[in-house]
Amino acid sequence: MKIAVEGCMHGDFDKVYDTIKYIENTRNIKIDLLLCYGDFQAVRNEKDMDSLNVAPKYREMKSFWKYYSGQEVAPVPTIFIGGNHEASNYLWELYYGGWAAPNIYFLGYAAVVKFGNICIGGLFGIYNVHNYCLGHHERPPYNDNTIRSVYHVRVYDVHKLMHLEELIDIFLSHDWPLSITDYGNWQQLVCYKKTFQR
Repeated sequence: MKIAVEGCMHGDFDKVYDTIKYIENTRNIKIDLLLCYGDFQAVRNEKDMDSLNVAPKYREMKSFWKYYSGQEVAPVPTIFIGGNHEASNYLWELYYGGWAAPNIYFLGYAAVVKFGNICIGGLFGIYNVHNYCLGHHERPPYNDNTIRSVYHVRVYDVHKLMHLEELIDIFLSHDWPLSITDYGNWQQLVCYKKTFQR
């Protein structure tokens, strides 16, 4: 199975899917799955931008709305988690996970799915010490504080994942695990990423 991994998509679905098609065509391979680990920006409409924690001058519709409406269909199954620049009102509606658009699956705030024989887990958001032990109290319309705290990881969600008995093959998080750069070939990874930037 060939899996593509995208970091922060920031709503540029057309660009990411075009890049996947380019890689498939130039390398004569078929990508079976796309994983995205944060800042997906699943903005369906103008109202969703009120729940997007970015400066107003950077708020754009981008291209998710075309996939949400069915005007376009993701050419490869896509699984994503949220980061710190999301349309949190929409992702809250899918707290336990679900189809955000045809062929695009939101993993939820803390969940695990199987894709073929691969077990994929994920945790939505970023760590914040002040909100970690609180419940999810935020509801739209968000104010200046809750538009940020809504995407903070909660201990409750972490504990749900800790109860899993089956091993996870791939785990997605927006925050990098502590000291992750001490493992693997970090230089090769950075150089590899630059190869595909157009």
